[in-house]
This record gives sequence, structure tokens and C-alpha cells, in this order.
Amino acid sequence: MHEFAYLRARDAKSAVAAVARAETVRYLAGGTTLYDLMKLSLETPSKVVDINRLGLDQIEVGEGEVVLGALARMSDVADHQLVATRYPAVSESLWKAASQQLRNMASLGGNLLQRTRCAYFRGGEPYACNKRTPGSGCAALQGQNRNHALFGGSGDCIATYPGDFATSLLAFDAIVDVEGPDGKRSIPISELHLEPGDTPQKEHSLRHGELITRIRIPATAAGRASTYHKVRDRESYAFALVSAAAAVQIKDGVVIEARLSLGGVATKPWRAKEAEAFLLGKHLAEAIAREAGDLAFADAKVTDQNKFKKELGARVVADALMIAKGRV
Repeated sequence: MHEFAYLRARDAKSAVAAVARAETVRYLAGGTTLYDLMKLSLETPSKVVDINRLGLDQIEVGEGEVVLGALARMSDVADHQLVATRYPAVSESLWKAASQQLRNMASLGGNLLQRTRCAYFRGGEPYACNKRTPGSGCAALQGQNRNHALFGGSGDCIATYPGDFATSLLAFDAIVDVEGPDGKRSIPISELHLEPGDTPQKEHSLRHGELITRIRIPATAAGRASTYHKVRDRESYAFALVSAAAAVQIKDGVVIEARLSLGGVATKPWRAKEAEAFLLGKHLAEAIAREAGDLAFADAKVTDQNKFKKELGARVVADALMIAKGRV
């Protein structure tokens, strides 16, 4: 690891100013992502700005929205009784991520911005990776791509977004509040992460210096009847092969609201809008849930190595919907 300077910020304004001064300065929260990337020389900051004392760690569950500070720790939010009761999908997405030690350290804001676990991205030279070295190519296209994306990929990148939390937030149309050199603004979670296109090195829509301050989840009656269902190669401390955040509201036996997002299968958290629309007005039973699962993966673009994810994904969606129904 190379040498770098360290600064402890007093408040959000001074933190933003310090990072905005140079492209090579980075925020430091829990460090569980940044330090890993620094060890791999994927991040080489000249300075890190410690933001842990900014007080952005609130967990507020109101009638109109849930407000989560960007520096709240994953384990604290997962454990919060009202979050777990009103939005079990959010709580479960945090519980099923990483290890207990990492959850105790990792911040919500940092978790949203974690980078792909593609082995070609993290492996360094001699592997080609357009995320790491733009214009070098994408070794995964013809290489080991079992864990790679079925949605949102391009001829320059098919790496999956690895996070669980953002997938659950997408199902609830969460909003990310940021503060930057040009002031404050709010970003729908659906617009925070970017598809790779021909610029896969650009992974999110934050401008340099912008600091995530909080995440807001609008109230929805479907929140209580929700789940985050995750299938992986081993039971814990593993990234999703396929995951689904599902939430439903049922009245007089039929679905009047359905929310469904997919993880582990796309270059960013992925919303299954057509499957949601299909469920409206239906009596949710196993056969209908499976139809919704098939519809969610109808447009999947598979490789020889990851084609199993299409069938697995349909089953994960179906199971998630039935789990959510059981919580109505």
C-alpha cells in the first residue's frame, strides 16, 4: 500500500471541501471497501478524509418515511426493531451481507458504493478490464463469467454489482441525499448506479466531492409483507448468485401492489417492472409466482457459464413472492 495523508473532518462542509480539492482524495467511513481497494492498488488516494464523527448515523422510522444516516452501521440498522418489523426486506438484506465483524464496521453509504467482485477487475495485470484500465478490454466476455451479469451488460463490461442493501432499497424507491461542492441534492436510488455502456469505469452518478448524508425510504403498505431472498454458493459470507427483494400488498385476495428487484444478476440493482405489473390483480399462488419469476428473467442475456442463473432466478423470485405473501 502506498503512502497517503489522513484528515479527520469536523463537519460535512469541511469534509466536502477537503475531498473536492483534488481528484485523488477519498472519504473514509468504515473502511471495509476502501482499504481492500487500496491494498489491490485499485484506489490510490493521496489523502483520506475521515468522516466518522459527522453524526450521520441516525435511524429514524417515521410514519411518512424511514431516514437512515449514511454513517449508520449495517448491523445497527439490521437489528433495529422497527426497521425489521416494517421493512423486513431491508433488514434481511443487511443481515445476509458479509460477516458480523464487517457489518459492525461497514457504513450504509459505503456499502452502496462498493465495487464489483469480478476477478478480472480485482486480479490486476495481465487481465484486461475496462473498469480498471479503460480501453483494455473485458476478459470476462470470453473468460470465467459464471458469476457475471444477465442484465445491463455491454460489449465493454458484464461485471455484476455485488451489493444486497441497494437491491432492497430499489424495491422501495428509496432516495439518496447528498451534499457536495455545489450544494445538496437528492438522487433516486434507481439513478445512483450506472450501467457500464462504453464507460464502465463510471459506476455511479455522484460528482466528485459529493458525500452521501442519508438514505430515505418512503412509506408503503407493502413494506411489512416483504423479504430479501438470497441464494449463494455457501450459506454465509458470500455474494449472491441470485437474490430478490419482494414486497406485496394484497386486498380481498388479490395483489394491489407489487415490488420486485433483483440482485447478483445485473450490472446495477435491477427492477423487474414487467413482473410487478403482471402480478397486479392476480391471486398470488405458486403458479402465478413462478410466472412472475419467468417474466422477470425473460430478457436475460446468458453465457454458457451463467445460463443456470435464468432458471435459478425465476425460482428465487417465485420463492420470495410466496415468502412475502406469508407476511401479509
